[in-house]
Amino acid sequence: MSARRWPQLKRVRTTGALLQRLADLEISLPFADPPAIEALAAPIEVAGRTCNNRFAILPMEGWDGTDDGRPTDLVRRRWSRFGASGAGLVWGGEAFAVRPDGRANPNQLCLGPSSAGDLAGLRSLLAPEQVVGLQLTHSGRWALTSRPARANPVLDARRSGRTWTAEELDELADAYAAAATVAADAGFDFVDIKACHGYLQHELLAGTGPLGERATWLRATVERVRAAAPRLTIAVRLSVFDEVPHHPGNDGEGEPDEDALTSFGFVAADAPALLEHLGVDLVCVTAGSPYYCPHVQRPAYFPPSDGYLPPEDPLVGVARLLSAAVELARAAPGVTVVASGLSYLQHWLPHVASGLVRDTGIAFAGLGRLALSYPDAPADILAGRELDERRLCRTFSDCTTAPRNGLVSGCWPLDDFYKSRPERVELAAAKRSARLQPDA
Repeated sequence: MSARRWPQLKRVRTTGALLQRLADLEISLPFADPPAIEALAAPIEVAGRTCNNRFAILPMEGWDGTDDGRPTDLVRRRWSRFGASGAGLVWGGEAFAVRPDGRANPNQLCLGPSSAGDLAGLRSLLAPEQVVGLQLTHSGRWALTSRPARANPVLDARRSGRTWTAEELDELADAYAAAATVAADAGFDFVDIKACHGYLQHELLAGTGPLGERATWLRATVERVRAAAPRLTIAVRLSVFDEVPHHPGNDGEGEPDEDALTSFGFVAADAPALLEHLGVDLVCVTAGSPYYCPHVQRPAYFPPSDGYLPPEDPLVGVARLLSAAVELARAAPGVTVVASGLSYLQHWLPHVASGLVRDTGIAFAGLGRLALSYPDAPADILAGRELDERRLCRTFSDCTTAPRNGLVSGCWPLDDFYKSRPERVELAAAKRSARLQPDA
């Protein structure tokens, strides 16, 4: 692959240099210098409880459960680290499939006969004062047995299968309700009806008809969950905009598929009306899909082994995600908005996260991949301590490359626990074959 033409953010060390880089890119980020720690430490009411601060741990898809979808010691270790993170909100811990056929990988957690005790056990690993949700999902087109929401001439070339009938979607809504009931009994405060990243509920929203028609099954699912588990708050993690699928070009850099449509998927302008339509007042903003436009969904300097080099400076992707979250918060002031895309910011995280919460109406700064390498970053930031730069996520993407090559998920470059595992040799070989070695 070609040399990377974007400067690594870890080498941008002064405020002046960062602001100049943003100016060169013609973008802006919320920014507080010095960081406004008091804004991040402010309590807020969420899901009927008082949340102690404005950091959220975002859900990620786990690849290290059992074959029948139960947690392992690796899963429990991850949740324990989230519990010690200092973050006031834990949005899901990880994606939890409402049926075994809804899993995107064979070791993802899913609803089963032992879920009541398993989920209660995971909740007990988190701090009692944390506000906690469970992300409920069916992976649809990207499930182990691909079941697209509808035919799509662009995506069918990548992954296709038999589409859903109305009767099957009605049965699936009941599965969401059953999973929500188990979550409520296990002590969770809310459930997230996942509608992002190209999975089923997201793809159902991405048609061309009126919004009310496109949202039929998301609304039916929300209503079914609300009736089954009235104590729970209902949230939605939403890809508020999409991008056409990309693939590696001749130089390894991402470029749009030739046959992609100029308008693709769900659009941001629909988001406020959708939330009102659903009666949902808690939303986590994300975008795109890791399967066809990962640079939009998780800005990174280094792609996973089956990915492509970023077609833009990842700072552009961060700014795009944060801007979309801010626009939604302003258009729907009664909605509690959690932003994402912040992990790439590295040592600039306290400055941007605090400026975001202080100045824009965003309620929470969400952390995804950073929570794997440096889960207690929120605690350090809130205490005013210097960040441990050895543990900052550099977006090496090994947390994706590893499972794409049959290994468990985790931060292999920076977490000593994974660095010491014997499978690291296999990971290094997979990366060499893909020629994606990071300049660490």
